[in-house]
Amino acid sequence: MDTPHPRVPCDTVTTILESISDGVFTVDTDFTITSFNRAAEAITGIPREQAIGRTCREVLNTSFCTTGCVLRRTLAEERPLLNQSGYFMARGDRIPVSISTALLRDSQGTVLGMVETFRDLTMEDRLRRELEGTVKVGRIITRSPLMRRVLDVLPQIAMSKSPVLIEGDTGTGKELLAREIHLLSERRAGPFVPVNCGALPDTLLESELFGYKAGAFTGAVRDKPGLFAMAHGGTLFLDEIGEISPSFQVKLLRVLQEGRFTRLGDVREQEVDVRIIAATNKDLADEVAAGRFRQDLFYRINVVPLSIPALSRRPEDIPLLVEHFVERFARLAGRPIPQISPAALSLLLSHPWRGNVRELENAVERAFVLSTGPVLNPEQFPGLAAPTLPERDTSGDFQTLMDDAAREIIAEALTREGSRNAAAQALGLHRTTLYRKMKDLGLDRTPGLIFPVEKHPDIS
Repeated sequence: MDTPHPRVPCDTVTTILESISDGVFTVDTDFTITSFNRAAEAITGIPREQAIGRTCREVLNTSFCTTGCVLRRTLAEERPLLNQSGYFMARGDRIPVSISTALLRDSQGTVLGMVETFRDLTMEDRLRRELEGTVKVGRIITRSPLMRRVLDVLPQIAMSKSPVLIEGDTGTGKELLAREIHLLSERRAGPFVPVNCGALPDTLLESELFGYKAGAFTGAVRDKPGLFAMAHGGTLFLDEIGEISPSFQVKLLRVLQEGRFTRLGDVREQEVDVRIIAATNKDLADEVAAGRFRQDLFYRINVVPLSIPALSRRPEDIPLLVEHFVERFARLAGRPIPQISPAALSLLLSHPWRGNVRELENAVERAFVLSTGPVLNPEQFPGLAAPTLPERDTSGDFQTLMDDAAREIIAEALTREGSRNAAAQALGLHRTTLYRKMKDLGLDRTPGLIFPVEKHPDIS
């Protein structure tokens, strides 16, 4: 006769569960959480008092909640499940985890509930992303070599005190990049104050930035601190700085040079300690050459230049951004996270995205609103159409067909990028190679495709 195993005291089991690094929680047969160990609190960011008594789906919002609950499978199949890969959305971020489950029975074999253990795979996921070429800085994630060049220097830029000028098309995420610079800097504990310079006329912009004293003008019934004062000890983000008038550029330059300003209606100067990050969707060097932007102000703000590439130049980021937006909209709506079909993803990859990341975000949000099922299909993306090449005569020889195709591709790259150097980079060609190819194909003589060409010793 076998000797029965001694029963482990309940308090000993509790001590063991509280000391391990894996998250552990138990549920009853209604999937209501009955226990939640310390590691589960640490990994999910949810105190056990908020978890116990609620359903696991309500608390953890796992990827299995939409694709097939592992606890339900364990209960239905009456067997444990081991090392199931998934993720939680418990603390607002996606937490990659490895999950194992088992049944809980009493001494008579009656099922009382289930136990789930999970291991945080955030570090492993980070290493995997690095091996895949994915880089994440704060809320910015990318696979694009062009964006990686920007993110690689972000920590050094953040720790300096120099002004930063971020250039990029509308919708590329210039404010997001500015916020990450602030959060990585020594000023992170101070305020981040953004202002859209293009949205206000000079008079309002001056009162917003510098503030005013009561009685300075009709309606000024009390003192108002300006945004410079509010950003003291932190960062002031001047978005669309290329839109301000030359007359106001003089006033702004004085503040940036001297670190002092005067409120409207006041006679005393105030000192201010702010770091300036400016952004524009214009080429300020061209604006200076055209006389629309002061050269001295340009040199003052262009100490550390950063350029964000357009989304059309980094299509490898589109799947990452789509996944991020879908998860965020699902979390805000309290709905299951839908998948995106290969056809829909192909459609998104082929769209030019002239509105950049903002346009992509709006398209995904619209698709999420229009969808009713677990999959986003092309019909949920109205207004997006894959570009089609014009019909061509295919009766010629293969060399002619190849030249026609190359001519169309280069012409599209020139139109989309706006310059020969940028088109060469987008096509993965050296600029000399592109110039020669254009000359061979007759594109250098095509009306509408004439761009300034930098002289090169190899080009006749």
